[in-house]
Formats: sequence, C-alpha cells, structure tokens
Amino acid sequence: MAALKREDYKDLGFGSVMATEGGRLLNRDGSFNVERFGLKPFESLSVYHSLLTVTWPRFLGMVAAVYVASNAIFGLLYFLCGPRALTGSDGLGMGERYLTAFFFSVHTLATIGYGNVAPNGLVANLLVTMESLVGLLAFALATGVVFARFARPVGFIIFSRNALIAPYRGYGAFMFRIVNGRSNQLIEVNAKVSVSLGRDGERRFHDLPLEREKVVLFPLSWTIVHPIDETSPLWGLSEQDLRDLDAEFFVVLEAIDETFAQQVHSRTSYKPAEIVWGARFADVFVRRDGHALGIDLSKLHDWRPAELPRHEPVPELAGIADPGEPAIA
Repeated sequence: MAALKREDYKDLGFGSVMATEGGRLLNRDGSFNVERFGLKPFESLSVYHSLLTVTWPRFLGMVAAVYVASNAIFGLLYFLCGPRALTGSDGLGMGERYLTAFFFSVHTLATIGYGNVAPNGLVANLLVTMESLVGLLAFALATGVVFARFARPVGFIIFSRNALIAPYRGYGAFMFRIVNGRSNQLIEVNAKVSVSLGRDGERRFHDLPLEREKVVLFPLSWTIVHPIDETSPLWGLSEQDLRDLDAEFFVVLEAIDETFAQQVHSRTSYKPAEIVWGARFADVFVRRDGHALGIDLSKLHDWRPAELPRHEPVPELAGIADPGEPAIA
C-alpha cells in the first residue's frame, strides 16, 4: 500500500501535542476536552461573551443575584444614614428599619415609588440619585443582553446516539444520522467528517469523503455516509482495530439559519464504543393517508442489525503511515 503523503495528515487545529496525549479530543456536546491555565483571573474574562453563552437558568440566576445584592447594599447604606434618613421609619426596630430601607431601595431601583416612604436629608437624597442612575444603567444593560441572547442564532442539531458501520453498495459505510432540533428551517447544510487514528505514539488525521457533503434544504433527517472502499482510511480495519488505534471521528456541521439569515455551527465526535457494527438505522418517516410526510424524532437513535459484507483484511492497517515515514511535527 502506498504511504500517504505528509500533508495528508491534518491535525484539524488540535496540534501535535494534544493529538498525542490520547483520550477524547472533542466531547459529544461539541466542547473541547482541554483546560487552559496560566492567565490572570480576569485577563481572559469576557463578561459580555459569558452572559451570551451561559445557560438560561444560570443567566436568570445571575440577574436575580445581582438584583438582590444591589438592593441589599443600598438598603444597608440607607440604614447607616440613621433612623430619620427615610420618612416613616421612626420608632422601628433595627430589623424592621433595615427591611424598610431594603424595600425602599427596591422601589427606587425599579422606579416604582409608592410614596409611603421618602428620603429625608441631603445624604439620603444623594443615595437616591446614585441608585436611580445605577438602576437605569443596569436595566438598560440587562435588556440589551436579553435581546442579544434571543437574537443570537444557535444551531440545535441532534446527532444520533450511535454511529453505524452498515452494509452499503456491496462494501460498508460509516454513517450517522442528524435532525434539526428546532422548528426553524436550516438551508445550505454542509458536513465535514474526519477520523483520528493513532499508533506508536503518533496520531494521524484523515478527512473522510462523504457520499453527500451538502444538502440545500433540511426539513427532515439526513443520514451522513462515508463509503468504506479501497480508497477509504477505514478500509480493512475491524472493530478491534479502531479500539487499538484509539480512533475518534470528528463531525463539523455548518448551516444557514433561515430565520436570522446567519450561519450556525454544530459539532460532535464518536469513539469506538459509540459505533455499532453491522446495523442499519430504523425508518423514521411517518406516512399517513391524506397527510404530509412526517418524521418521528423519537426514532432518530433506533437501529436494527444488518449483516456486513466480508472482505479480506489488508496486511498494513489502512490510513496509517509506513513505519519509516517521518512523523508529523
């Protein structure tokens, strides 16, 4: 078998060090399995980016925590101004006076102003002026972030739980299935699949040619197929070979969200333990008389056994460089 050229082994941006460490490089949720150290605590912090990408429950929890903390601080400042800083708080105990100051802060920060409690004196009025400014800025910023979160297009592609090695045109094929998890429409969906194979401390990356790399419209499901023939890096490899080579299949999808007319991305990976050999995906289409063609998303991950064609294994594992070939730097 002819040895592959040096430029055929692409590291996909992982770098040679990370590629040779072993273990999973890309998690199923699309996050990279790497940690970053060495920067100062706030050197790489982007508050705006963090607020955009954090989950909704955590974002709402952060907003609520800041809101309560701000009122608690301003309430404490009103409390420290003395018992006559706020009208209507004379004769109250320490706890009741602080609660009055706290809820007066809530009314001021949110520009509610019931009028039963009012500031009294220069210091208290200066605090009201400061808190009003803080409230206006805070609500403006929070509104902008909430709008940006709603306006930011995020792809929600559901990948099949398992990839399959299935019979295909007399040979076999590596395949997995995807579906759009949202009700919006995606167009110009492009798929790229690569595999990482390692041996003797070296790791090689190979692009896998697909039966179809792009679909213009994506209203239903799409089974992405890499035919395993004599030209495939997977030719001649068995299930045990993939485990021994610590194989990892990387999937990157790009699409245009029709609603926002912007590009969205999604990615995942499959390890040998997540690949089923000798199987076909179950039918997900629903056909009913008098109704449009439907799709049952609950069957996206379903598969059934199927016999694979038998081929003679090759002497050298396909896609792996000859021992004498120089390694990637």
